[in-house]
Amino acid sequence: MNLSNLRGAGRPALTAAASAASRPLGLAALLAGAMILTGCAATRGGKIPYNVANFSQPDSPATTAIEEDYRVAPLDVLHISVFQAPELSGDFPVDLTGTITMPLLGSVKAVDMTTSQLNQKLAQMLGARYLQHPDVNVAVKSSSTRVVTVDGSVRSAGQFPVTGPLTLVQVVALAHGTDENANPRRVAVFRTIKGQRMAAAFDLQSIRRGEAEDPRIFAGDIVVVDGSKTKGVWQTVLQTLPLISLFRPF
Repeated sequence: MNLSNLRGAGRPALTAAASAASRPLGLAALLAGAMILTGCAATRGGKIPYNVANFSQPDSPATTAIEEDYRVAPLDVLHISVFQAPELSGDFPVDLTGTITMPLLGSVKAVDMTTSQLNQKLAQMLGARYLQHPDVNVAVKSSSTRVVTVDGSVRSAGQFPVTGPLTLVQVVALAHGTDENANPRRVAVFRTIKGQRMAAAFDLQSIRRGEAEDPRIFAGDIVVVDGSKTKGVWQTVLQTLPLISLFRPF
């Protein structure tokens, strides 16, 4: 029904709340069709189930500390310095394919390499064509295995370090809370368990009221708050993380 077409002086005026409720809610396209959130604002719904009984602790990250044998992972950020070549030095993010993009060299595969191995690889590549005996140093500036990603209708989407136990409410607070377009009753958590990408939905409103348990959030989790305006910056990222299995309530 189009409320703008209502006519007649005898009809009561619509309240602001009724008018807002009538507006269609934008869809959050998150996992290339695997996750489709539908419905009105501030309601539950969608294909990802609530009250999941076996949304357990995720797989342990391959590395829990930055050590000599730490292997570069997708979404890490590396600081690479080349002696006397500031134009080749700086912070380089590792993309989801495991590569970094450097001046002169272009795309370089970095995933699953230690910093020492990557040092040698970059030195060889630079020495073969551009520099004589290049001195390269690679350090891990930030590790994706120890962060939680928050996206969707929050005020400050991004990745946040996990330095201790965290709950869903605390993680949303790290992103400065939900924004004015958020539907707090549909919050998806994506997690890898036993090698499979899983998902479960949570009602943040019920959690805040004490009606539901505040679930534990772990490093490597991706938290997405549904809302009427999709933030497209993470759409491409999430599409590259195929949802192998959806949890089903028991």
